[in-house]
Amino acid sequence: MTASNSASVSSSDSPMIEVEGLNKWYGDFHVLRDIDLTVARGERIVVCGPSGSGKSTLIRCFNHLEEHQQGRITVDGVTMTQDVKRIEQIRRNVGMVFQHFNLFPHLSVLDNCCISQTWVQKKPRAEAEKTAMEFLERVQIADQARKYPGQLSGGQQQRVAIARALCMRPEVMLFDEPTSALDPEMIKEVLDVMVELARDGMTMLCVTHEMGFAKTVADRVIFMDQGQIIEQAPPETFFNNPESERTKLFLSQILGH
Repeated sequence: MTASNSASVSSSDSPMIEVEGLNKWYGDFHVLRDIDLTVARGERIVVCGPSGSGKSTLIRCFNHLEEHQQGRITVDGVTMTQDVKRIEQIRRNVGMVFQHFNLFPHLSVLDNCCISQTWVQKKPRAEAEKTAMEFLERVQIADQARKYPGQLSGGQQQRVAIARALCMRPEVMLFDEPTSALDPEMIKEVLDVMVELARDGMTMLCVTHEMGFAKTVADRVIFMDQGQIIEQAPPETFFNNPESERTKLFLSQILGH
């Protein structure tokens, strides 16, 4: 397929993300190897695999937080190049939630949700606050809007991080191990928010070891190892009838059977 030179060619039936021949190195370490992947609009994908398999690096390439050396990435019709305007255009359509929240500690919850709207989207403050409260309500934390991140639990902070990303009204959400830094009792409240997003049809890619979430939400589960996609299948097939011996070993270790 020939890469388009236009700024955007998105349409309702075109893929949300297309990846062809993606390769990335850290020095001599080949972290991503010949990745091909197509993500449909509204599709929910869980990416799993052992530590160091390239999962987080892969999804971080989709908004240029990581730079790839070979291959092509197209997000919502925009092919990624080194052009700053293209990168900014892609990032406007891609929300990201990190493992460690990445909230500004000196700003209130409300200000954390407004700052990108006012700086990047140039929204008036009143409009930004209205949008912020809408999404804080959605993640059931609007009553904490005037508090600072340090006054909240880990689960609450992660819900604020999700609301902040949603305030930009992205076309796709990337989650990079969003529950791995949380205490066990806080994991469910974050996963519940993500389940609701999935039900609303948000395109989602989530790097996680929460296999229950994968079974409940994912349209497709992708297993990575040593920088490659080893196996991908709908959850029922992936968990009940994996083809690769490497996938079987991983599932036996993580599921305990």
